[in-house]
Amino acid sequence: MAERRAFAQKISRTVAAEVRKQIAGQYGGSPQLFKNLNVGTATSNTVPLTEAVEPVDFEEYLITHPPIVESGPLRDLIEFPPDDIEVIHTPRECRTVAQAVPEEGDTDTHVRDCVRSYTEDWTVVNRRYHKLGTGFNPNTLDKQKERQKGLPKQVFEADEMPDSSSYQDDLDDLKRRSMSIDDTPRGSWACSIFDLKNSLPDALLPHLLDRAPNEEIDRHNEEHRKANRHREVFALHPALDEEEPIERHCVPEVPKEHFGQRLLVKCLSLKFEIEIEPIFASLALYDVKEKKKISETFFFDLNSEQTKGMLRPHIQTAAISTLARSAIFSISYPSQDVFLVIKLEKVLQQGDIGECAEPYMVFKESDAAKNKEKLEKLRGQSEQFCQRLGRYRMPFAWTAIHLMNIVNSAGSLERDTELEMSLTERKGSWSERRNSSIMGRRSLERTTSGDESCSLTGFRPATLTITNFFKQEGDRLSDEDLYKFLADMRRPSSVLRRLRPITAQLKLDISPAPENPHYCLTPDLLQVKPYPDSRVRPTREILEFPARDVYVPNTKYRYRKTILSTGN
Repeated sequence: MAERRAFAQKISRTVAAEVRKQIAGQYGGSPQLFKNLNVGTATSNTVPLTEAVEPVDFEEYLITHPPIVESGPLRDLIEFPPDDIEVIHTPRECRTVAQAVPEEGDTDTHVRDCVRSYTEDWTVVNRRYHKLGTGFNPNTLDKQKERQKGLPKQVFEADEMPDSSSYQDDLDDLKRRSMSIDDTPRGSWACSIFDLKNSLPDALLPHLLDRAPNEEIDRHNEEHRKANRHREVFALHPALDEEEPIERHCVPEVPKEHFGQRLLVKCLSLKFEIEIEPIFASLALYDVKEKKKISETFFFDLNSEQTKGMLRPHIQTAAISTLARSAIFSISYPSQDVFLVIKLEKVLQQGDIGECAEPYMVFKESDAAKNKEKLEKLRGQSEQFCQRLGRYRMPFAWTAIHLMNIVNSAGSLERDTELEMSLTERKGSWSERRNSSIMGRRSLERTTSGDESCSLTGFRPATLTITNFFKQEGDRLSDEDLYKFLADMRRPSSVLRRLRPITAQLKLDISPAPENPHYCLTPDLLQVKPYPDSRVRPTREILEFPARDVYVPNTKYRYRKTILSTGN
């Protein structure tokens, strides 16, 4: 066996297991080790495990133990700037005449404290040196789009699709050239002449042989580089992906109430061939693709004072809000699948819906003198039902308007244009009627492409005349049946042809809502500024049910009032 070297003989051969065994035998376990380690501190106070320990006051500790910072030129970069944080109290904007808060008698102290968060002013904390931090990213998406405006679009040869005719001409030319080259031996005098004649001359370089100092050449090249250069070249690089672990600090805006694209609908008149009883109408928005109702229902009453007199035993003191005939709808996600659904109701009567609607489909206004006795009999029966069941309603008829079709049609017409829709014609046919001495009609194309941008802010106001309604089939029109009918209205279908129409004339005025409308009420029936006169017929803002989520904070307390009306 070879002898061990001198330095290897001095190496200790004790393994870790033997060391742990030796330490455990010396101290006899952790309690003995704890006792031996605390030799000389037997008088120190021990804290029982059952006694709660007061947490350290962090702010007081920082004040009593200031950080030791050496004086130097970079000391300001280490210390926290004392004037970085600025606290500002911003008044909360209130668009209504009165605050939307519950009555004092109906709430306790805790509820009032919660409601106060919707009425107090905003406390805004600004950081003056926020832009100097590493987490600040000035390249937002809006700024990127603003920088990219006016930039020429770069098109490379690989991205261009060759024209079929020019591409074929190039192939024929290349074939003729190859045939000419093949006829002559390579490297011959004739081949060189052929290549020389078919080659294009290079662009001349001016002042190539002129002598110029290097400083002048560098200055000239720098001027060429700066010519037509974007002032923020490096900022044009797209922002980094959000998945990368980079902390981003975004300065939030002051929260405000969310509004989508607003549409003003004015209900002008509702007439039938015969007038024997009061008829009540309602409007609501539906999204066919999402299969959702995206607004609450707006009820309005267009009956004459004589017809309203039939409900005199049931008329109570109606609030001014129930007399509204104009509504403002808000749409956060406008699309080609939004429909304005109009439903008609009448006073509850004895018999089936088909029997109750039969007089409106049989009698005509021109035959009123011939059928005078029958109409008087029907009017007498309606008065009896109004006296007994005037507080109850039954479904009568309905129709729907493709909203984007109206917007697109009105955008291409003049201001004094009236659109007329007839449900008895082929689905998708619309007619235009101008208010002039010559009444001409022409069909308008329907644009139903879902890829087009939908905007409800730039079209011209138009008056829409609906001449027919669908008779209500059954006691109730379910949402599934309604979505099926609305989908069929966008394409030629035989489903709607089976429904019996009721002749009527409903006039609506559709236009973009003004920014600050007068005499307007919120969905909570609060008056919106300005509201000069409380006796004027108001315009109702209709509460929106967005088709998809809208990620904004709730900054307004919402409560609903119960209003009694003969038309609701």
